[in-house]
Amino acid sequence: MPIPASLRALLRTTPTVAPIANRTVLAVSGSDATQFLNGLLATTVQGRQCYGVFLHAQGRVIHDVFLYTPAPQTTPTYLIEYDGSPCESQPLLNILKRYVLRSKVRIRDVTQEWDIWAAWGTDPSSIATQGNEQREWEWARSGAVEPVWRNSTQWPWGTEPGVILDRRAPGMGRRIVIPKGDKPCETSTHDMLGSDAYLLHRILHGVPEGTVDIPPLHAFPIESNLDAMGGLDFRKGCYVGQELTVRTYHTGVVRKRILPVALSSTSSSVQVPLPNLSIKPSIIMPPSMDSDPGQSSIRIPRLRGTSTLLTSMLTPSLGPGRAVGLALLRLDHLRPSVELFAVDASPETAPEQNGEQWKVEHLWPDWWPERPPEATEE
Repeated sequence: MPIPASLRALLRTTPTVAPIANRTVLAVSGSDATQFLNGLLATTVQGRQCYGVFLHAQGRVIHDVFLYTPAPQTTPTYLIEYDGSPCESQPLLNILKRYVLRSKVRIRDVTQEWDIWAAWGTDPSSIATQGNEQREWEWARSGAVEPVWRNSTQWPWGTEPGVILDRRAPGMGRRIVIPKGDKPCETSTHDMLGSDAYLLHRILHGVPEGTVDIPPLHAFPIESNLDAMGGLDFRKGCYVGQELTVRTYHTGVVRKRILPVALSSTSSSVQVPLPNLSIKPSIIMPPSMDSDPGQSSIRIPRLRGTSTLLTSMLTPSLGPGRAVGLALLRLDHLRPSVELFAVDASPETAPEQNGEQWKVEHLWPDWWPERPPEATEE
């Protein structure tokens, strides 16, 4: 279903700036830095800023990253920004060092030197408004989709050093890397809010990010919307994880997508805790929906597989027991007649047997492309 007016009202359209918490920054420098990163990232590195992803050899995501080019240096230098929260994967610094071999590359952790901020809103003078242009899309038979930047008058991710146009979704604004302790110049003209404001902004735009939404060594890039957000290049040369990713694009079927969801508690309690994200709550259909009580002779097959709740946050402005979030949803579960519930339990267990449940309603972001009929033809 489209985003309802009550949730749309939560979107801040006035100029806003907010810090982004829990980000790690690595510096990659040296005469071979561009070639080195181009062989590892699943997007083309051309000496300019971009959004991309490092993949495991089996095609699963290690980290989604932003690649910045700071002020001009005597040798090629990049800053890699990503979510460095503890996870099953080794630190990205250790992974990258494995591939250095004889390359003239230096990699170091510079998190203590840089802060990450986001700026967005309808400021007519802001270059962020360039991200709101009408988009074109290229579909694969598998269901993968890529943005086409034909309308761009410049490099789509921006050319200003240390500032990336966040083109993952229209309206996301800009992403800024600045020296630790400083504040971006936008603080003089924008409302300055906390990191929760950016989280809500990201959820309502349907943009997954970091280790909660894109679990390292578990998430597949296309299911995590990295294709639609411009983080995958299916036509570049060899890179780590390319084989499975390109095979899925050409011959596979995309069965899951990360979408925004509206959560409503089934409890009458005023203070209702959100599902425990540390154990990845399952989103399931209750057993009572397996069959139609009025037609006992007809049994509706239970939908196969489960979906998973990812990031979520309470929205007190909508009343108690209401929340929004992102979820990895099976596309065949997205039917008007199907009710889904998030539970802190295994999918084999009925939701009514596990205490508090949250009803889950999926939402399609305004920007999400509509697949043309010809893209589904054999």
